[in-house]
Amino acid sequence: MDFLLALAILLVVAKSIEWLFEKVEIHPIIAHVLTGILLGPFVLGLIEPSEELGVLARFGLIMMMLYMGLTSNFAAIAQNTKKAVVVASLGVAFSFVLGFLTVLYFGKGTTAAIFIGITLGNTAIEVTSGVLVKERVRREVSSILMGAAFADDIMAVYLIGIITALAGGGLDAASFGILTVKIFAFIAATLLISEYIFKRAKWFYSIVRNLNVFFTFTLILTFALAIIAEKAGLNQIIGAYLAGLTISRLRERKDPLVVTRIKLNELIEDLQVVLTEFFIPLFFIYVGLMFNPPLTDISLSLIAALYLSAVLGKLLGCGLGSRLFGLGWRDSILVGIGMGGRGSLELAILTFGLSAGLIDQVLFASVIAVSMLTALTTPLFFKAYIQRAKA
Repeated sequence: MDFLLALAILLVVAKSIEWLFEKVEIHPIIAHVLTGILLGPFVLGLIEPSEELGVLARFGLIMMMLYMGLTSNFAAIAQNTKKAVVVASLGVAFSFVLGFLTVLYFGKGTTAAIFIGITLGNTAIEVTSGVLVKERVRREVSSILMGAAFADDIMAVYLIGIITALAGGGLDAASFGILTVKIFAFIAATLLISEYIFKRAKWFYSIVRNLNVFFTFTLILTFALAIIAEKAGLNQIIGAYLAGLTISRLRERKDPLVVTRIKLNELIEDLQVVLTEFFIPLFFIYVGLMFNPPLTDISLSLIAALYLSAVLGKLLGCGLGSRLFGLGWRDSILVGIGMGGRGSLELAILTFGLSAGLIDQVLFASVIAVSMLTALTTPLFFKAYIQRAKA
């Protein structure tokens, strides 16, 4: 099929399904992935995951990570730093262990088990924030949830670096130590620069005032950090995410006229239209196109076990982490439920793992199903639990 025709069909179908899903409050990621599955090799076989679509999807992934960084609130974690880090760490640890043991039990090998354990450790900040927008919860609970989701993203950035090295031929103790130092040095250096440029430097004000110049600067910084991350042996999406995160620190800038915040919001709004309507859907559509496991190899028991690992890992880990800091059982369980959603970053990691040969189509398809299920059920569980608690 002609590339432009395929692109048009994919976008029209994806946005149509998204519009229908909005009526029943289903996350748009599910609509986009389903479009790829339906039109791709797995169901109808109308459109193949071509090289051209792959290039657009890769660009969409980099821009999605930029957008995630821009919409992150660096100051959110500062409100409950210790609590957020501990809650996030325990959630990642429990999810990793349960995911690792599940994949081992199904005989998929140690490398695949490590990869899936790392993948299940991530929380989708877009699902968590979406839940909090729709449901009223105590400020302490919401700040811990957002802080933990943000800390979870930073951990995911570190773990993506580990996965990249794993794909390059394994890790020994020495190379693991070197990689850890490189990752944290890169993150620390980027955040340090953000402290003195985006938060304090007076000369940067002239760049922010002109939205066109600000937009161009953002793109240059994104690709520059993506290239530097890749040269350092990390993944490009780490650099793209950090580019957005550093620019988001303009919110912390002391500006009596609030010009920097206004311009940052304008930048995000301008990017949002192009990204959410074109590039980001294309990435998730491409994930769906890559979904093509042998029908006879699909294991519902594996999907169910991985789903339970994903949900229970966050419920137990994040719930216990909240309880350690004196939150009541009700609020602790609420934090555990709110951290259960998976989404964009998890699918990005999955795509990388499949292309690098770390996992097979069956595991790829299974975790996609798990990701879609958690994105669907987390808001429902959260709302139901709040209503039950009030009753």
